[in-house]
Amino acid sequence: MPRPVHFEIYAADPARAQRFYETVFGWTFAQWGDQDYWIITTGNEGPGVNGGMLPRQGPDPAPDGPVSGYVMTTEVPNLDATIASIEGVGGAVVLPKNHMPGVGWLAYYRDTEGNLFGILQGD
Repeated sequence: MPRPVHFEIYAADPARAQRFYETVFGWTFAQWGDQDYWIITTGNEGPGVNGGMLPRQGPDPAPDGPVSGYVMTTEVPNLDATIASIEGVGGAVVLPKNHMPGVGWLAYYRDTEGNLFGILQGD
C-alpha cells in the first residue's frame, strides 16, 4: 500500500518558519545546494517522515479560509509544553486542545506562515 514519504512546508519567510519548527519540534534544516529549498529532518528514530521547505508562490493562506491541503499531525510527548512553545514563537490556535477517546489529546495550530498543522499526545 502506498505511504507518504515526504512533506513540504511553504513559507513567505523561510528563515522565520525554520526558527519556528526548530524551536517547537527540534527539527533540523539544511539548504539543498544553492536552491531556495531546505531539507527538513524530523528525527531518526521510529516511524516518521522527513520533508522540505520552500518559498510560497502566491498569497498567504487566509486566517479564516478553508483547509486546502493535507493537515500533518506530529505526535509530541507533552501537549501542554508543546502548546506553550508554539504560542511562545508566534503560532496561533485553530482548534484548542481536546480529547479524542481512544486516541489522545489533539490540537490544531497555524505556524508563523499561516500553515495549519496538528499536534497529538497519545493516550
